Amino acid sequence: MATRGRLTPAQRVAWLRLIRADNVGPATFRSLLNRFGSAQAALDALPDLTRRGGARHVSVPTPSEIEDEIARAEAIGVRFLASAEPNYPSHLLHISGPPPILAVMGGDLLDHERTVGIVGARNASAAGRRMAGTLARDLGEQGYVIVSGLARGIDAAAHEASLGTGTIAVMAGGLDRIYPDNHKPLAAAIVEAGGVLVSEMPMGWEPRARDFPRRNRLVAGLSLGVVIVEAAKRSGSLITARLALEQNREVFAVPGFPLDPRSEGANALIRQGATLITCARDILEDLSGADPAAASLFEMPPEISDHIPDWSDPTEDERSRLLSALSHTPTSLDALIQATGIGVASLQTLMLELELAGRIERSGGQLVALRF
Repeated sequence: MATRGRLTPAQRVAWLRLIRADNVGPATFRSLLNRFGSAQAALDALPDLTRRGGARHVSVPTPSEIEDEIARAEAIGVRFLASAEPNYPSHLLHISGPPPILAVMGGDLLDHERTVGIVGARNASAAGRRMAGTLARDLGEQGYVIVSGLARGIDAAAHEASLGTGTIAVMAGGLDRIYPDNHKPLAAAIVEAGGVLVSEMPMGWEPRARDFPRRNRLVAGLSLGVVIVEAAKRSGSLITARLALEQNREVFAVPGFPLDPRSEGANALIRQGATLITCARDILEDLSGADPAAASLFEMPPEISDHIPDWSDPTEDERSRLLSALSHTPTSLDALIQATGIGVASLQTLMLELELAGRIERSGGQLVALRF
């Protein structure tokens, strides 16, 4: 394991430029660092990689644009934290696609090890809000930090009840764009009480519908386990539960009245195997041995790990064979290797080129498809 240390100012600018570049998400960022060893070397390679993937241009923020973003962040007390740094939330290092850079406000001394997510319906019942508050308060008294998404209803109740013991609010937009707008006082109260606001999005980013599932994966990833208090049959809370399962986190659900639509999701989770809970004690028993590091879902980049995967430059014939094998139907990487005969090292490079050119997208981690 390599020693983890703070990035230099120049490295932080390079990391932010790379993750803000077109078609560079967390997984692509990690691949670039594994391939080139540093963010700056990856930035230097982007134009050629994008061209080989079939696109003419890649948009990358200039150093001055990133320096302006950093200045705007610092002006309101936001700092940027890289996954290679020692105070990055350790649970996030063991999910698929951890954010290379987090924007963080407050919470310097907050415990990120003993954490529980509590999420649920925005249009929560009075009983649901009371249950969320009771769970958050009781768990906080046992030394657990509460994680949620600052949404109306259950999220807000969980944050409010854990102000005195520690809470983490994960944002879908930039930390200067608190959503919903009427939760700005709650966000300020969280920071004032020593809690923390977290986002992977740039400063100034207005949250869109597609950003909330990304936010939900961080709620799950920051937590040892996630509690669903109330949730409709199709809701963001159930997305959080699914993501928690994918990240090998515990999933708990509070049972609800069968005729209340807000209980359909939680009751369904219980039928599917989620742990039925009625009090904090039920949760504490299951979390006593939880360890996200025991089932790490991704390979750490060179700043964190000494192991760098093998890469090779593909031939034009290999590139042609892969493009012929791809379709709009998601296909596993193993199936593509079998269909094309392309080695893993060359396939990694080809996937990187096509991702940067915006021609493919990944789903479920190991599935890939042509973009429509």
